[in-house]
Amino acid sequence: MKIRIRDNSIRLRLTKSEVTRFAEEGRYACRTQIGTQTFTYALAVSNQTEETGMYARFEQQEICIYMPAAWQKSWYESDRVGFNQHLKNPDGSSLYLLVEKDFVCLDETVEDQSDNYPNPKADLLK
Repeated sequence: MKIRIRDNSIRLRLTKSEVTRFAEEGRYACRTQIGTQTFTYALAVSNQTEETGMYARFEQQEICIYMPAAWQKSWYESDRVGFNQHLKNPDGSSLYLLVEKDFVCLDETVEDQSDNYPNPKADLLK
């Protein structure tokens, strides 16, 4: 799983096997060791209703994005790319969340992409 944080936005991208594990277990997390500290980022199922949508928490050096349980299996079983949500912070600012399937890049990259989803735009470049 990849995380991208920019200003007040957080994006998670998951490979095929990560989406499968999330669908089976209800949580998928990654850890980055920085000196003696560990930073964790995770996607987890919430018991909130579908109308509530996604939300995020930052506690004990972990960013966790929560997705309604109703979305979990349908995301795994469908061609849906992902979900996004705008949230209001207590100070009035907005936090943007984006959780999506990770596609194979169309440009050259040294990164292993063998577990990524096929890029739907690949056929347009042929």
